[in-house]
Amino acid sequence: MARRVLLAVGLLWTTLAGATDTPATAVTAMAEAAEAADKASGYREVVETPETFPEQGDLKATLRSVTLVPQRGYTPIQVTVHNSSGQPRPVRLSIHSQGRVTERSLQLGPRERVVTYLMLPSDIQSGQLHMDSPGMPTATEGFYLDSYRGARVMVLGDLKSFVSTTQLDRAEENREPLVATRFLDARVAPRELAAYVGYDAVLVTAPPGEVPDDVWAVLESFALVGGRLVLAQPPANPRLHFPLLQDTDAELASYGFGQVRQFLGCRDTPGLCGQRLAEDAAGASGVVVPAGPPPRWDRSSLLRDGRAPLLESARAPVGRFMLLIFLFTLAAGPGGLMLARRKGPLAVLIAVPTLAAITCLGLVAWSVLVDGFRVHAARYSLTLLDRERSRAVTVGLTAWYANLTEGGVSMPASSVLLSPMEPEDPPSGLDWTRGMVLRDSFLPSRTYREWGEVAVLPSRARLTVRKAEDGIVVQNALGAAVEAGRVRFQGQLWDLPAVADGAEAKAELITSEKNVALLDLEQNHPLSLTYQPGLRFPAAASALDGDLPDGDFLVRLGGRGFAPTAAVDVDLEAGVHLMRGGFEEVRP
Repeated sequence: MARRVLLAVGLLWTTLAGATDTPATAVTAMAEAAEAADKASGYREVVETPETFPEQGDLKATLRSVTLVPQRGYTPIQVTVHNSSGQPRPVRLSIHSQGRVTERSLQLGPRERVVTYLMLPSDIQSGQLHMDSPGMPTATEGFYLDSYRGARVMVLGDLKSFVSTTQLDRAEENREPLVATRFLDARVAPRELAAYVGYDAVLVTAPPGEVPDDVWAVLESFALVGGRLVLAQPPANPRLHFPLLQDTDAELASYGFGQVRQFLGCRDTPGLCGQRLAEDAAGASGVVVPAGPPPRWDRSSLLRDGRAPLLESARAPVGRFMLLIFLFTLAAGPGGLMLARRKGPLAVLIAVPTLAAITCLGLVAWSVLVDGFRVHAARYSLTLLDRERSRAVTVGLTAWYANLTEGGVSMPASSVLLSPMEPEDPPSGLDWTRGMVLRDSFLPSRTYREWGEVAVLPSRARLTVRKAEDGIVVQNALGAAVEAGRVRFQGQLWDLPAVADGAEAKAELITSEKNVALLDLEQNHPLSLTYQPGLRFPAAASALDGDLPDGDFLVRLGGRGFAPTAAVDVDLEAGVHLMRGGFEEVRP
C-alpha cells in the first residue's frame, strides 16, 4: 500500500511540473522510500485474553486464550485453577479439537492455586477446554489461537521491559512486523521443554533473580537442543545456569545444538538489540525436520519435498504384486473362457471365486511371512555427551512402519516428540500429567511415519583412554558398539577400530591429517551421515562438525541410540548414531 501511494505521488508531481525528464535521483529516492516502506518493522503483541470459567462449586479456572502458535511442536495453553475449599480435589483439564484430546490431571490441595499448561499440537488452531472434577458438572470454554506466519518469539517478562530492551515500536496494523511476541510471567513459566522448542526464539527480559531455577534449567535445555535463547539481562555469573558456555563475555555463543545471545554491546546503539532479536528469530529452523507424507492427491513413493523414505520395508512390493495380479487376470480371463468351453459355465462360477480367494490369501500370506507383525524402524541421531554433568543431549529421527497399530509411547518432561509440520492422521490422545504420553495411533497400521526427537537425559556413557607403550587403548562404555571413531589425545589424532560395547581396542595414529568435514553429506566417510538422513538434520550437523580439540572424541555407534523411543521394541533396519564429547583419561 505504501509503495502505491509513493508512486502515485511521484507521478502526480511529474505531471504537475510538466516534466518529461524527471531527475534519476528523484526516481531512485522514491523507489528506495517505497521499498523501505514495505519492509517489516516493529513488533506485534499477541494479547492473551483471560477467560474465566463459570464457577463450579469450589473450583474456579481461568484460561488465557488467543495464544501465539509456534512454527512447530506444541502450543502451551495457560490455565489457572483455584481450589477455594478446605479439602483436596482432583481436577482433569482436557482440550477437545478435531477429534483429538490433550489432557492433564492435577491434584489441588486445600485453597491451592495452580498455574499449569496444556501443550496443544501446533497444527490445531482452536478447541474447547473442559474441566472435570468428581461430584461437579463439566465446565467448558472455547478458544481460538493466533496463527501468525512470521517470526515468533516467546518473551519471559512484561511488555515494558521488552520495549525498553529492544527499542522496537509497535507495528502498524497494516504493516508486517519484524517479530510477533507472546509474553509470559517468568515466575510461572512452563517447566516442560515441549513448551519452548517450537518458537523461533525465547527472549528473557525479566531480572535474573525473578526467574526460578527450574525455569533456568529448562531454558538451558531449550538452547542445548537447538533453540535460540536471548538474554536481555544476563546473570552476573552466566556459567551458573549455562555451564557449557565457553566465553561468558561473548554476545553470541554456540551452545549445544543451539545458541545463547547476551545483549551486551548492542545496548549502546538504539534499536540494535531489537534487530539482533529479529535476525535470530528469522534465521531459526527446526533442528530436526521429519518428512511428512505427500499430498493425498500425490500418492507417489516419495515423501513431501521429494524426500525418499528411510525404510525399505515401507515400500510396497509393487512388482511382485503386479505379477500376481497379472497371473490372476490371465487365469480368470482366458483361463475362464477355456474352462467354460470344456466344463461349462458352472465350473467358471466355482473356479473364479476360488481363484480370487487363493490370490487374496497369497497377498495376506506375503504380508504375514515377509513383513510379519513387528514394528520396523530406522533410527538416526546426533548426540553431545556432557560427561562432567552425566547427561546426553540428543537430536534424533526415527522412520517407523508398523504392520499392526502401535498403541502409544511415553516421553519424559526433558524430551519432546516432534511430528511433521503437516501431520496426517495424528495421534488422538496426549496426556501431559507426567511428561508426555501419546495414545491411540502413535503408529497407524501399514503406514510410514517419521517422528523427530530432542532430549536432554541423564547418561552414564563413557569412553576411556589410557596410554600404552606403543600407542593408546580405548575402552567403550558408551552402551552401544562403536563402528568407527576418532579421538585427539595429547595433540595427536587417533583412528578407532570397531569396538564392542564393554570391550577395548588399540587406536591407530593418523599420521597425515586431512582437512575433511566429518559430516559432509556428499562423501562416504564412516563418520558422516548419508544424503537422505542428513536432509532431516538441517541445523544440527554443525554442532558435531569441525576439528576435535584435545580430549574429545567423535564416534559412530550402532543400535537404537539414546533417544527416549529407543525403548520401543522394533526390528531395526538401520541405526546410525554420531556422538561427540570428552573422553576420560585413565592413568596406567
